[in-house]
Amino acid sequence: MLCSSTLAVSPPSPAGPPASRKVSRITAMVRAQSLRVQPGVPPSAPTSLSPSPSRVLGVAIPLAASVCLLLWSNPVDAGILSGFSGLESVPGPQLPRINFLEEWNEKNQKKYAEFDSRFKSSSVLKELLEKSKLNKERNQREIQDKYCLRGAEWGVGDCSTQGMTQEERDEFVAMLKKRAGGD
Repeated sequence: MLCSSTLAVSPPSPAGPPASRKVSRITAMVRAQSLRVQPGVPPSAPTSLSPSPSRVLGVAIPLAASVCLLLWSNPVDAGILSGFSGLESVPGPQLPRINFLEEWNEKNQKKYAEFDSRFKSSSVLKELLEKSKLNKERNQREIQDKYCLRGAEWGVGDCSTQGMTQEERDEFVAMLKKRAGGD
């Protein structure tokens, strides 16, 4: 699709809409003003209201190209790859099977499965899992004690000391510090 642009100025028609009459009046005023001779300026000097033809072309051509690009609504075609789902969807070639490698792979898989089952049933793993469970419970309790101590010092939360006397409060905070510091 080719886009062409023509810049043409037609004389205003007296029967045109009111907007075109306003434009024609403004155009007539500009022409009349450009024809007046100003003192100190020779009549042959170019005025600022009449641009040179090269300047008009320098603006009109890029403007026409921009309009063509904006109005062109054909979608971009990806060509050969349009609709192609990709290399991942194409199955690879069937590789030759080597009996020696298959037997070796099966033997290794059996050996690794045996090692895994032996490790899972070992006493070392059971001890480590038990220690981990106890450490998790202990760490959770320490974190709760730390936040309880902080709440008691600030007077907020479940461990708030509001309503206690100063002596009760000091004893309670000391007990929480001892408990949070270590068992």
